[in-house]
Amino acid sequence: MKSTKIDDAALVVFSGGQDSTTCLFWAKAHFKTVRAISFFYGQKHSLEVELAEKIAKDAGVEWEMMDVSFISKLSTGCSLTDTSLEIEKEKNPEDTFPSTFVPGRNLFFLSIAAVKAREYGIRHLVTGVSQTDFSGYPDCRDSFIKSLNVTLNLAMDEQFVLHTPLMWIDKAQTWALADELGVLDLVRNSTLTCYNGVVGDGCGHCPACKLRREGLDKYLSSKQGD
Repeated sequence: MKSTKIDDAALVVFSGGQDSTTCLFWAKAHFKTVRAISFFYGQKHSLEVELAEKIAKDAGVEWEMMDVSFISKLSTGCSLTDTSLEIEKEKNPEDTFPSTFVPGRNLFFLSIAAVKAREYGIRHLVTGVSQTDFSGYPDCRDSFIKSLNVTLNLAMDEQFVLHTPLMWIDKAQTWALADELGVLDLVRNSTLTCYNGVVGDGCGHCPACKLRREGLDKYLSSKQGD
């Protein structure tokens, strides 16, 4: 993939899933230096943090993890953090939050990442949120990112730039981007998107797996038609 280096360094908020892994390699194509930061927030499947570390280190990216498990104690009813709750197999009605919504997660992640970026002298932050496939999470919307970008700059008197390479593309286009970056197989086989903690293609039943699979099938079909 041809790239133009737009600045010296970027910090990627990195979960080890499909979207953030694609963004990690997008950042490597656009910045001279890339760091990655992952978070343990009390999620059931801490394996994602282990995968994030391996992917980052294999990619030659300096990686760190921060324990922010207090997030899971701030609210109840999230099936990603509460072991007594099962993952829903179907999407919630549009006027309700999915059981997998973690209130404030991206707010905390990006705020902490900005503080760390400031410490490193980095002003570019990269996150894999998408309004096209936002799954009902309000903190994945473009309006939130733009608002937070302004707030972070005011809070620290900095000029951070929050990059969202996936904001306006769907899952099929995300797979296409991974392929363009040369990491489609890595993303497919070594990332964890599944709400039930199954690596790669996942359990096939949870909403995250269905969305991921539908996107992959759509992309592979379009590629065969070329």
